[in-house]
Amino acid sequence: MIKFGTGGWRAIIGDEFTKANVQLAVASLCELMKRQKSADRGICIGYDRRFLSHEAAMWAAEVAAACGVPCRLLNKEAPTPLIMFAVRQLSLPYGLAITASHNPALYNGVKIFTSGGRDASEQVTAEIEKIAQEIEQNNKDANETIAVVPYEQALADGRIEIINPFNEYIDAILRHIDVDAIKNAGLKIALDPMHGVSQTSLRTILMTARCEVEVINERHDTLFGGRLPSPNVDTLRHLSQYVVEHHCNLGIATDGDADRIGVIGNDGKFLHPNDLLVLLYYYLLKYRGWTGPVVRNNSTTHLLDRVAEAYGQKCYEVPVGFKHISAKMIETDAIIGGESSGGLTVRGHIQGKDGIYAAALLAEMTAKAGRGPAELYDEITAQFGKLYVEDADYKMTPERKLQLKEIIFTDRQLPELSLPIDHVDYTDGCKIHFKNGGWAICRFSGTEPLLRTSCEMPEREQAQKIISQLRDFITDSGR
Repeated sequence: MIKFGTGGWRAIIGDEFTKANVQLAVASLCELMKRQKSADRGICIGYDRRFLSHEAAMWAAEVAAACGVPCRLLNKEAPTPLIMFAVRQLSLPYGLAITASHNPALYNGVKIFTSGGRDASEQVTAEIEKIAQEIEQNNKDANETIAVVPYEQALADGRIEIINPFNEYIDAILRHIDVDAIKNAGLKIALDPMHGVSQTSLRTILMTARCEVEVINERHDTLFGGRLPSPNVDTLRHLSQYVVEHHCNLGIATDGDADRIGVIGNDGKFLHPNDLLVLLYYYLLKYRGWTGPVVRNNSTTHLLDRVAEAYGQKCYEVPVGFKHISAKMIETDAIIGGESSGGLTVRGHIQGKDGIYAAALLAEMTAKAGRGPAELYDEITAQFGKLYVEDADYKMTPERKLQLKEIIFTDRQLPELSLPIDHVDYTDGCKIHFKNGGWAICRFSGTEPLLRTSCEMPEREQAQKIISQLRDFITDSGR
């Protein structure tokens, strides 16, 4: 079954991520393009370092060739933002990346992009799912399979074209960054691509800006060194230690497909993505002199609201899923948009999250502000106060998910909480707004079988207590 979540279609390899399902997903996209009369403009296909990603990209290209949809296939493994950039650069109606992003190594998947290099909207992915059901039923009735043109034949016929947009992508980022400021700062930066696809792009950009660059965990490993390829406080302990021992100005990590970033300050401490987004928005407003709103999802810090208000701007909240952030940024001409999982983008760049661009901008911020992220964050919290975030995730079986869905979202039961509630918003998950200005959210992940909870409060102890009360409610309800 082809089912798209907040970050594409992801499934366990050999279970639902199979050759037949990849072919079905691409055939459905090609049929949608035919119905929209955009098939002759073609698509772009790229892939990351995961197990079967290269092969799946070839399977996808073979289907596109059989459907009469011209296919541009990237010449080698590539970051997801580079693939999105290629869709925009070539003015294509659609593109796709074979990746499961930050999911565990046993997953792979497909991300769909639309014109301009944006994440596909829910309307687009719902239509692809519907067409997939039609194709599957029709093929079953006629005892047929998805048509393909063998890769080598399609390549020789010109139905598949190999492209390399790397230089254009790198140059586009360098044009948006103050390279001279970084050169003058003489930064030393440690990189951790987490065995993913960012190292060539990041090394090229930072070395062009004359940074001293040292890289760990760069070899190709489809098991990601036994770690989850998601940059967080637990997975970046090696990078943290490396930054301190080698006296680096920054440590920068990217997830498996390089659309998200994790940061270690020169003190070796992990910088929460919430803090990173606040830092970069503040930097663009104060140090670059930009003006404009900011967009965040409903699980991201409200400190952004305080910064925006102080500069006469507005902070817009949207549901989880970067497609919502991209759409709102276009609507409001926002200068930056992001989420608490480490994904962000900036006005003037691609309309999807880009960990490589974010890393380059972070290097510029460090150089021009003349201090590390921790010191600059202290400057911000001295003006706007400090907020504390606590998170907790819970693994879900399909049965338990259905049970909690009914309790929390249908019956709308709430736990006994230690702080007075102002109101509850069920737009995307269950977000509880407290009278002290804090909030807590409970929502099912759109990419993994998890129930996620998060809480932000003026005092850490308050956030910890609310998360504990949510945990007790989640683990005890219905049992």
